[in-house]
Amino acid sequence: MSISPAQLQSASQALRSVLTFEYPADAVLSRYFRDLREIGARDRAFVAEAVYGVLRRKRTLERLCGPQAQPRHLVLAWLARVEGTPLRHLEALHGRDKEFFTEVKAKSLPEPTLAENADLPDWLAERLSAYLSPEQVLALARSMNNPAPLDLRVNPLKLDRDALVARLQADGIPCAPGKFSPLAVRLEGKPALQRHPLFLDGSFEVQDEGSQLLGYLLQPKRGEMVVDFCAGAGGKTLLLGALMRNTGRLYAFDVSEKRLSKLKPRVARSGLSNIHPVVIDSENDTRVKRLAGKIDRVLVDAPCSGLGTLRRNPDLKWRQSPEALAELTVKQAAILASAARLVKVGGRLVYATCSVLPEENQDVVEAFLAANPGFVKLNASEVLAKHDIQVESGELLQLSPATHDTDGFFAAVLERKA
Repeated sequence: MSISPAQLQSASQALRSVLTFEYPADAVLSRYFRDLREIGARDRAFVAEAVYGVLRRKRTLERLCGPQAQPRHLVLAWLARVEGTPLRHLEALHGRDKEFFTEVKAKSLPEPTLAENADLPDWLAERLSAYLSPEQVLALARSMNNPAPLDLRVNPLKLDRDALVARLQADGIPCAPGKFSPLAVRLEGKPALQRHPLFLDGSFEVQDEGSQLLGYLLQPKRGEMVVDFCAGAGGKTLLLGALMRNTGRLYAFDVSEKRLSKLKPRVARSGLSNIHPVVIDSENDTRVKRLAGKIDRVLVDAPCSGLGTLRRNPDLKWRQSPEALAELTVKQAAILASAARLVKVGGRLVYATCSVLPEENQDVVEAFLAANPGFVKLNASEVLAKHDIQVESGELLQLSPATHDTDGFFAAVLERKA
């Protein structure tokens, strides 16, 4: 596939905006494409692929290009060294650009540090090295440098998984049942599905297979009172509502009205009527306190660094910092403590993040248990096994793209005994 000067220019411009790291890369690209309506689908695909490709391998590309690397040079280096693009595929590349491309393709680099080899910032490589061997850090980092597959979750109130697989395959969309979640379907490519009739009628949603397992850990039952404490746009809320067979009462709490507003059209499509979105001002909102001791099951998918989602959001490894992480762990502890007050005796609490760092995961849970002896840990593997879900994880669920080919997810299942 030949790459035109216009494509190269567009990718360089978009990358320049992303590299300020002021906003998430996907938001910057959306705005860039909105402002350039004349850019075609093929060009958009190339720009997005180039920007995300550079973000994944930024450390290596900066070593190749030098400390003052310009976005254009980073894109050319990505094409030369990561994609292996031959010079003949770059239309009308001439002068200094052609010279640079040829040089960087042949350039050898000195032995990298672990962080450089993993394309991670130093601080993050150090944190991972505290509990993983160098080989495990590299395996995890390299798995996160691959784009994530596209997973769907079937809505069991409308369709069963085999029927969804058969329908998509009949429509020329290659797919197969997921490996872990009974509701997951994994697609081979990344087709646009927003206009597919089964999406429009709520028969499926896009949701990572790892994320789907959180619903099975919480195990909500018909007629129960359930709270999704940090609901966001409601992907997990919809799953919980379906597992409750559209009975009982399911509260979707979030501090962001904008995020919760995205849940409303999804609920309408899904056919669920047991979901009650509630905007709260903080984890200590009076509406939260009124439910103390009354709730059967509470899911806390806590705000986190997102470092388990680097396959989708590679900019996060450059946007996060040790200082931001320290603030997050304080917030996570406060949210977990507040959510726990809702749980009735005999009730269940699931604490989850899409992070791979122990300070956001095991450390938060252990500190909570030390301060709340009325709660005990359940074995996550055993809880999942009751649904015939076999995941090698142990007492705490820790999913990894390197081992499970899902996003990096953590979850602890806690039960209130007293």
